[in-house]
Amino acid sequence: MPSIEAINLSKRYGSFYALSNLSIKIEGSKCVGYLGPNGAGKTTTLKLFTDMIRPSEGKAIINGMSVHENKKKALEHCGALIESPEIYPSFTPREALSMVAEIRGVPHSEIYKRIDEVLAEVKMVEWADKRVGKFSKGMKQRINIAAALLSEPNVVLLDEPTLGLDPRGMTEVRDIVKSLKKQNRLILMSSHLLNEISEICDEVALIDHGKLIIYDTIENVIAKFSGNGGVELAEVILSRPIDDSQLKIVSSLSSVVSTEEVNSTHLNIKFNSDRENQERLLFDLVSMRIGVISFRLSSSALEETYLRVIKDTV
Repeated sequence: MPSIEAINLSKRYGSFYALSNLSIKIEGSKCVGYLGPNGAGKTTTLKLFTDMIRPSEGKAIINGMSVHENKKKALEHCGALIESPEIYPSFTPREALSMVAEIRGVPHSEIYKRIDEVLAEVKMVEWADKRVGKFSKGMKQRINIAAALLSEPNVVLLDEPTLGLDPRGMTEVRDIVKSLKKQNRLILMSSHLLNEISEICDEVALIDHGKLIIYDTIENVIAKFSGNGGVELAEVILSRPIDDSQLKIVSSLSSVVSTEEVNSTHLNIKFNSDRENQERLLFDLVSMRIGVISFRLSSSALEETYLRVIKDTV
């Protein structure tokens, strides 16, 4: 089972703590959003886990091995993308990935096979032999993610992977991160974008001023801090207009608190917040055959929680 753990992990610059006594253990195949405002300590944490910087105190552990005591073993099955490195514009993806594979110690006999596999994962096969200098920023980021996957990691650390991308590039990268969750990988993804965390992640660790505030499932964090009584909002898009009788049935479904008709094909449904209720609600809506084409949790509840928690720590 993939795992990462921080034990009293701190990074101090003079009297300033960029990270202060972080203790957290994350296990299993899932995506955890590492959330906090700029300067909260997110990138510092990821750099400590990859031995890019050394801790002032404490330990960073990956798959049971201390990064700073046994770096090679700890990082053997870890892939990371931190601060989006630039790729030489005259290189092709295949050439750039070959260089990274050599550095990472991928066996020479497996390099070309692994390159083909990771390019397929990030949907860049048709661009494998084109010059990177002509790529969009989103395409370059997909190649950076491919580089992080070359060593077949079961732990993946991503530092704001959609930063600076246009909407299309952001969507492409988010879809890739979602696909990584299906392959027995533990992903820790830093971000300050609440809608991104809501869309991709299973759990959230909230950090501010270098200190961990809370780590839990998104539902539990919202229920604990939002002050909304454990109610969550789902945005539902339909392929065709809903009539009044169908709307009444939706409103009477188990766990539904209220239903708002934004327009005839867009509903906002408040329901009692937990995964079991969410699963049941989606099943019931699909069973009604009313043309559900999109069901997603609104980021507003997490946003309310985030603002409340950050304000309390200022």
